[in-house]
Amino acid sequence: MENLEKIHNNIEKLRKEIRRHDWRYYVLADPEISDKEYDDLMRRLEKTEKEYPQFIRADSPTQRVSGGGIKGFSVVNHSVKMLSLDNTYSIEELKQWEGKLKRLLKRDIDLDYIAEPKIDGVSCSLTYEKGVFILGATRGDGRVGEDITSNIRTIKTVPLKLIGKDIPKLIEVRGEIYLDRSNFESINRQRLKEGVSIFANPRNAAGGSLKLLDSKVTGRRNLKCFIHSFGRAQNYRFETQCRFLEKIKVWGLRVNPYNKCCKNLEEVIDYCLNLQKKRESLGYDVDGVAVKVNSLSLQEKFGVTLKSPRWAVAYKFPAHQATSVVENILFRVGRTGIITPVAVLRPVECGGVTIARSTLHNFDEIKRLDIRIGDTVLVERAGEVIPKIIKVITSKRKGQNKRIKIPKECPVCKGVVAKEKEEEIYWYCINPDCPARFKQTLLHFASRGAMDIEGMGKSVVEEIVNRGKIRSLGKIYKFKKDDFLDLPLFAEKRAQNLYEAIQKSKNQGLERFLYGLGVRHVGAKVAAILAGEFGNIDRFFTLKQIDLEKISEIGPVVAKSVVKFFSQLKIKKMVGKFKESGLLLKEEKKIKRNVLEGKTFVFTGELSGFTRLQAQKIVEEAGGKRTLSVSKNTNFLVVGANPGSKYEKAKKLGIILLSEEKFEKLIASK
Repeated sequence: MENLEKIHNNIEKLRKEIRRHDWRYYVLADPEISDKEYDDLMRRLEKTEKEYPQFIRADSPTQRVSGGGIKGFSVVNHSVKMLSLDNTYSIEELKQWEGKLKRLLKRDIDLDYIAEPKIDGVSCSLTYEKGVFILGATRGDGRVGEDITSNIRTIKTVPLKLIGKDIPKLIEVRGEIYLDRSNFESINRQRLKEGVSIFANPRNAAGGSLKLLDSKVTGRRNLKCFIHSFGRAQNYRFETQCRFLEKIKVWGLRVNPYNKCCKNLEEVIDYCLNLQKKRESLGYDVDGVAVKVNSLSLQEKFGVTLKSPRWAVAYKFPAHQATSVVENILFRVGRTGIITPVAVLRPVECGGVTIARSTLHNFDEIKRLDIRIGDTVLVERAGEVIPKIIKVITSKRKGQNKRIKIPKECPVCKGVVAKEKEEEIYWYCINPDCPARFKQTLLHFASRGAMDIEGMGKSVVEEIVNRGKIRSLGKIYKFKKDDFLDLPLFAEKRAQNLYEAIQKSKNQGLERFLYGLGVRHVGAKVAAILAGEFGNIDRFFTLKQIDLEKISEIGPVVAKSVVKFFSQLKIKKMVGKFKESGLLLKEEKKIKRNVLEGKTFVFTGELSGFTRLQAQKIVEEAGGKRTLSVSKNTNFLVVGANPGSKYEKAKKLGIILLSEEKFEKLIASK
């Protein structure tokens, strides 16, 4: 008896937690957990209620479609219930779902499906009478939603009047309202300027926009809508989901161009895996694939459960967001001395990988987020990029969270920390001999875009700096093969290869050398411009700011940085050591700029004479432009060994094809 009471209390506690998350998600548009974590809570509750059915109550979150209303909008009763889809998280679960359908049919047949991108937005219902839009509503709890007609009318992708023939006298369709990423970022930038908290993701921004009482503001948010489901129609019948989507497109309703009719589950699985790979290129958030039985008569036969259709399911992609805890804040020192705070996170799965760290960029970002050690945070990893902290969940603070202070000294060398200018956001270690700075400087100097010293990676740099083998860049060309033999994992051949790579880099030229020096504000493009303009490293020690500002591509910030760098006596001495070591610090061949003005180049295949980065620099320095894909606007395709699909496309479009040799002659002839 006592045990049952404990189980009942646990069920009630779980229900209460889910209801709170429903309120934060649907009413406040401010969730505290990821979708996956929410689904896990719901699954736990469903499992427990199934084991103890005597505790199931009508008001349990499992007994209805989650949602809630807000003040300010009138109530809409859905004539056909708006259901949510059950989720699957693996191909195996998709197969199990199909197995259940076949068992319901009591026969093993190939079912055909339609697969649709599952837009991460806000569900809506649109009703048209005599072809005219009369009602727009939210899903709400599935039976009752809110009337948001005035706000939906501002969405340009929702037609106010249908076009075409044989339109039903009354038709209700269901869709997804969303924000594309560019508009989402624009809205958040504006909210930052206004000092208002930013939205966690496009879905919440869309939800918040639809709940605004001023439809003019909603209109400025540039919301969009895809129609994906059939609700009801008066005296009109569709045979399949595919036919439904084809027909409403004719009537002027917007459907997703990536929808695909599939003959069997194998085609569905291929679709799911392919869409997962290219989800970042769509321009809007897609969190999975909606898989539906194509036949509407079969849909009716399969029926529905209390909250979900049996004939449809969502295949969910790995979550882009997750919650974690900030266990510590570390300070990383870069090659320019910038001190970057890094959050050490309690490891969490997000976007298919385990995340344990996230950069906080600068101390202004810490202030903006009001982030503290011990905070629970929402982490996002979109586009296969470095994860970032979106927001702090302040409701989970317990009063002992530690504030972050700007360090008074460098965390590596204990040197002085300061800003270059008061209005700057970055703090620097101003000690030029700081070991952390030097390691990054050496890595940059040896990188592929600079001196391209193959074999001098992070682990090697760590070892030679930590062992005191090198304390200045000038020393790098004094190394002998034997100097590397006492390093871990270095045998005769590896030591010889690294020594030869160092010797080979002496001929990289002035442009790469300038870039490798790591002068502040001097990237690869600026380095190419400077090398082409002045041609000899000695010229840089007599330059004045006005000399540099005469170059159209060089502004005052870059000019000041270059003059300041080369005015240092230690830089002059270091360059002297490089010259003694035999480095080529002159530009033997200058390319006239602007001779390829307005010409667009694309490169394909394996280039032997230069890297892609070098080729891009050559084109840009000559006034041209390099793009990644072939189009009718492409002027030249430079073809290396084993070219890809770009080659065939260029031939079809009649684009001029150049071998490496012809490309070099084209440049040299100008």
